[in-house]
Amino acid sequence: MRTFLRDFTLPAAFAGFVTFLIGISVSSVLVIQAAQILGATTSQITSWFWALGIGIGASGLFLSWKFKYPVATSWSTAGLALIIATGSGYSLHEAIGAFLLCGVLTALLGFLGIFEKVLAHIPQSLTSAMLAGVLLKFGIALFANMQNDWQFIISLLAIYVMSKRIWPRYCIVITVVVGVILCPLFMTFHPPVLHWDLAKPEWITPHFTGSAILGLALPLFVINVASQYLPGIAMIKSYGYTPHVNQLIGWTGATQAILAPFGCYTVNIAAISAAVSLDDQVHPDPSKRYIAGISCGFFYILMGVFAATLTSLLMSFPSLFIIALAGIALFGTISHNIALAFHDVNDREAALLTFLCSASGIQFFGIGSAFWGLIVGIIVMIVFKLKLKKSPS
Repeated sequence: MRTFLRDFTLPAAFAGFVTFLIGISVSSVLVIQAAQILGATTSQITSWFWALGIGIGASGLFLSWKFKYPVATSWSTAGLALIIATGSGYSLHEAIGAFLLCGVLTALLGFLGIFEKVLAHIPQSLTSAMLAGVLLKFGIALFANMQNDWQFIISLLAIYVMSKRIWPRYCIVITVVVGVILCPLFMTFHPPVLHWDLAKPEWITPHFTGSAILGLALPLFVINVASQYLPGIAMIKSYGYTPHVNQLIGWTGATQAILAPFGCYTVNIAAISAAVSLDDQVHPDPSKRYIAGISCGFFYILMGVFAATLTSLLMSFPSLFIIALAGIALFGTISHNIALAFHDVNDREAALLTFLCSASGIQFFGIGSAFWGLIVGIIVMIVFKLKLKKSPS
């Protein structure tokens, strides 16, 4: 506790809040939609948010405190897309069984060390290119929205640039606070009437069927590994940390398995939103940025306890505010990963194709562009290395 109090800073705590805000605001509605497709009642949907908040928050908070670097955790938006696309073919109880099995498989993948062995053979230039490509759309979206809302975007950018120049450690804090103040001036914003009710978990008995295992559990497992864990671990490594891969994957998978009967469809290492907690804007000393991970976990737990209340508050902000906030908060991470991706001259061709494929947003078999971008880059790198070996003869 003394170490925590000594290392605590407002920018780090606020970075955790921004990470949490980005993590839930984009896809909270999809959680509701996925649960409804499976036939969940209103009370069961609240239980889903309770389980997700407690599971994601507790695991992120514990892992950040234990390893002393920011471990932001989240739910999988790609996983939600899979459930929405295929969920009508399963009952809620079958889906819960699939979530539980997916968590068990993930825990085994981590604790047995399989994922770390695979990751060790992937060059950092490719993982950085993959991350830069995935994050690029957030930076572009910020400027794309200037077409119709240029006053708000330019105001936020001006505040960010000035605060970055004068007070860089607090630039995101200042930008967010000013953004909240500017919302009513430029957009329609009506704060909701809040009712502070505690969320109640509801047990849903899992049923295991072959169709749900093959059609939901295994695809969800693959998607989580490709869309969340792979870029999430790469994100942590890109900032110079040595992630405890086995423990991170193992404990998040175990948490998912434990809370699956209450609606926890996934607990993953965050990929995109995690960047906000890792950047040097959090703290110039990398050893003290873990406070952002603890802060993010705390807000997820708070969301779980007051699931309906807090989510309705956050979702009341206009989508433009979230888009602008995400874009500005990720500026540093985008530039950081582009620099790492193209630093090695020999890997630039492979890194470029990884970057472009990852940025394309393509999807095959329910797996997003980050995974396919990495596959393309690895293939190109292998081809060029074979060519280099043959060239002397």
